[in-house]
Amino acid sequence: MKSVGKFNVGDKIKVIFSKESYEGIMLESPIDEQDVLLLKLDSGYNIGFNRKDVIKIELVKKQEIKEEKGVEKIKKDNEKPNVAMIITGGTISSQLDVKTGAVKWLTSPGKLLEFYPEIFKHVNVSRVEIPFMKASENMSYKDWKKIAKIAETLLNDSNISGLIITHGTDFLGYTGAALSFFLKNLNKPVVLTYSQRSSDRGSSDARLNLECAAIAAASDIAEVMLVGHATTNDDYCYAMPGTKVRKMHSSRRDAFKTVNAKPFVKIFNDGRIEKISNYNVVKQGMKKVLVDDKFEEKIGIIKFYPGQDVDILDYYLKNKYKGIIIEVSGLGHLPIGESGNSWLSKLKEVQKKGIVICAVAQTIFGRLNPKVYSAGRELEKTGIIFLEDMLSETALVKLGWVLGHSEWCKNKEMIKKKMLENVSREISNRIEYEEEFI
Repeated sequence: MKSVGKFNVGDKIKVIFSKESYEGIMLESPIDEQDVLLLKLDSGYNIGFNRKDVIKIELVKKQEIKEEKGVEKIKKDNEKPNVAMIITGGTISSQLDVKTGAVKWLTSPGKLLEFYPEIFKHVNVSRVEIPFMKASENMSYKDWKKIAKIAETLLNDSNISGLIITHGTDFLGYTGAALSFFLKNLNKPVVLTYSQRSSDRGSSDARLNLECAAIAAASDIAEVMLVGHATTNDDYCYAMPGTKVRKMHSSRRDAFKTVNAKPFVKIFNDGRIEKISNYNVVKQGMKKVLVDDKFEEKIGIIKFYPGQDVDILDYYLKNKYKGIIIEVSGLGHLPIGESGNSWLSKLKEVQKKGIVICAVAQTIFGRLNPKVYSAGRELEKTGIIFLEDMLSETALVKLGWVLGHSEWCKNKEMIKKKMLENVSREISNRIEYEEEFI
């Protein structure tokens, strides 16, 4: 371990200048910049100083080096329910790398559980699987399938009450939607959770999120749900439907919100659960969970913007795409020729050649209704499937899932019927959102 005088990389130090001072974790300086002192501040940002300008350095706290505990060394309490975990990566599975100032993976179950002992207040974590460690932007439908297959095995273990899946935040909505469609006969809680800030930061949201996830995994909520901070404080979490949730902020701890719906419950870290909306309840004697993960990968999303050239659709034709989600404006609009840029004929052409086109709203909140204005009515005549209040990420996943089933795709009407079938709460019968949830 590299050191500066009596201080080691990883120590928390106070760097004093003539008129100000800074506290943070000392990072390893690059080989070619040894005159620079690097700190990781409590805010999470890295900052560098010229060593010549430093008057004094004081030790705040020595780095703690803990011996890693294996899962097998953690005592189980027979009075608590057993849950399983699938660890896939993301900030919740990371810690500070003092060499780079960034984060690195917690690469073993023992190390993850060492950082988050709060889970064990309510449950025993009896099984842990790590199919891969990835940031969520590096995941694809193949990874959703891997998670679903492992989930099937764990959920069909009679000794397991529920499942926790740790995941990166940025594309968590896609995985939540995928598992909502892939897992059939679900009769136990499947809880996706996350953190915006890594485990070594004092302001990390991981501890409360995991503790609430453990409570949810031992509950009677037989749903795929996302559990995380409901507010910026450490007061309680929401359990939110996997198909109706979106990351709405890049860094806040309460980044995820339900859209056009309400959370299932509030969860407090003392074990209390307050019901907000209806959910499927765990029942005795249900069928085994099965994975239905047929998926067509040649699908895409287009976000319409003013002046966009309709020839963008030719790219998807040329590359043999099977389906497209278009984020349309208003209640369901695209240009129909009023300004000389009509999408009507091209939309008819690409659909006639076999591409399924569905529409979702750019507005996030609200529902499409193409019948209100003439533009929407003309577009509806082309064959576009208007997906009511479905989120775009959920719509993309559902389109791939539907098109992956040849038996559902014998004609356009069958595809439309399946896309508009409410399989896993992806379409709200009645839109519910209140100021509290926005």
